[in-house]
Amino acid sequence: MRTRLAVLLVGTALTFGMTISAVAQDKVTDKNVKIGVLTDLSGLYADLGGEGSVVAAEMAADDSGLKAKGWKIDVISADHQNKPDIGAGIARRWIDTDKVDIIADVPNSGVALAVNNIVKEKNNILLDSGAGSSELTNTQCTPNTVHFTYDTYMLAQSTGGAMVKAGGDTWFFITADYAFGHALENDTTAVVKANGGKVLGSVKAPLGTADFSSYLLQAQASKAKVIGLANAGGDTTNSIKQAAEFGIVKGGQKLAGLLMFISDVHSLGLNVAQGLNLSETFYWDTNDQTRAFSKRFSERLKTHAMPTMVHAGVYAGLLHYFKALEALGGNPHDGAKVVAKMKEMPTDDPLFGKGVIRIDGRAIHPAFLFEVKTPAESKGPWDLYKLIGTTPGDQAFRPLSESKCPLVKH
Repeated sequence: MRTRLAVLLVGTALTFGMTISAVAQDKVTDKNVKIGVLTDLSGLYADLGGEGSVVAAEMAADDSGLKAKGWKIDVISADHQNKPDIGAGIARRWIDTDKVDIIADVPNSGVALAVNNIVKEKNNILLDSGAGSSELTNTQCTPNTVHFTYDTYMLAQSTGGAMVKAGGDTWFFITADYAFGHALENDTTAVVKANGGKVLGSVKAPLGTADFSSYLLQAQASKAKVIGLANAGGDTTNSIKQAAEFGIVKGGQKLAGLLMFISDVHSLGLNVAQGLNLSETFYWDTNDQTRAFSKRFSERLKTHAMPTMVHAGVYAGLLHYFKALEALGGNPHDGAKVVAKMKEMPTDDPLFGKGVIRIDGRAIHPAFLFEVKTPAESKGPWDLYKLIGTTPGDQAFRPLSESKCPLVKH
């Protein structure tokens, strides 16, 4: 009896030990990944993010090469409706219930800042490509967030700085009344003043405003040389269309689209948009690699549109995320650990080229100043830009010496 009991206990212990070992090993070599694309599927940012961001995420999963190596990658999506409470609720459910490993895209800075806090609390990952607030890598930076593509500091440096140097030294802002608009106005104001310009005034417009007439009339009455549109998406296109109706540009004032996307320019048409200066970090017709990606993207998207820089950022950011997971030997389901690996490894992708992710979470790559072509210069529906200038990555984004990110040691 004693011998049998001893054998039984030893066998049980061995089995239990093997089970614990297997579980521990599985945690190290787990090759399951779930991506949540949190975007605007129905509102004013649907064209610059939306379904295109979902397609970009799926393409990154396919192009990573991990599926052929036995990895299982799922992509899910949801519409945050540009409401921080809805976006935050989706993020919590995804992390707690659906076991999402990384939340991508998130246009709308109000939503992004809310999700930013949640992923830190839950030790998840935010890979933001759609939101513009530079505070994501400044005062609100966390070890769990990576900010790809663009931000308000870069837009101010590239577009605002160039226009002041060209003689546009007095400004009036029409600003979207939420986190992104405020940050863009503040960052551009700093650049304008640093270059010897003046801000004559500003007015705040609710997100999704249909009628900009009262705001445009105030801007017109200010006599400012430049009217800075610190908004995005449908707000920007509505502003520009209505400014044309008021004859603002014909009257001698210039419009600065501080954040415009190729989807906006395409929607406006060259007759309205020609001559506008704007900054982007990606353009589909830059080189053979960007053209090849954009052709595949357009074929997969229902509208057959060319990708925006937001779509490019979702794709490139996730490619780098997958490289980090492979370097770790599996998915540790530990957000801070994965982000640390992403920062450790140089970025290198076909859309943005070579770069780095800094300690503050800011992805560094060049920014480009474009001018919208005239109808006579364009050779096709998406042949919209001509390159005016390039700002190197180390000059385009806020230097670490000016950062208020708690991760940065001064």
